[in-house]
Amino acid sequence: MPKDIVITMLAKDRPGLVEQIAEIVTQHGGNWVESSMARLCGEFAGLLRVQVPEDRADALQDALEKLSGETMTITVCKAGQPVISQSGPRARLELTGLDHTGIVHQVTRVLARMSVNLEQLETKVFTASLSGEPMFTARAEIRLPEELDMTALREALETLAADIMVDINLDEEITA
Repeated sequence: MPKDIVITMLAKDRPGLVEQIAEIVTQHGGNWVESSMARLCGEFAGLLRVQVPEDRADALQDALEKLSGETMTITVCKAGQPVISQSGPRARLELTGLDHTGIVHQVTRVLARMSVNLEQLETKVFTASLSGEPMFTARAEIRLPEELDMTALREALETLAADIMVDINLDEEITA
């Protein structure tokens, strides 16, 4: 039975980083299942899940951890029992506004208080085309608990949007 392994990596960006990881995964009979990677401020960060035959999981972990050193940090976690995911509806949250400190904290506080699970989050700061001011944008996929009233979530987010002066859109019931 294949074993799931979650790998995080951080290194100074350079050509060949992903290939170096992929080669080790392949050498150990692993299958690259899903990943998210990006270059941030000259660093290259990655999060990935691989599946490997159970009898080769320890060897793969050892090989990957040997890469960790002065130029790269790698963390390997063998997945335990599968987490039972929420069965509630999924939604997409999009936010745009002038960049300022605390936006992510305030939005995630509202979500956490309503037991909404953040499944994916992408954020960035960009320059507004006309004014040249820094703008913040976020896109998130969220999972709502079954008992949550969508109207209550929408109202809480609208109140927050007015308080922190951003636009927040909530699209209900997205599919995977």
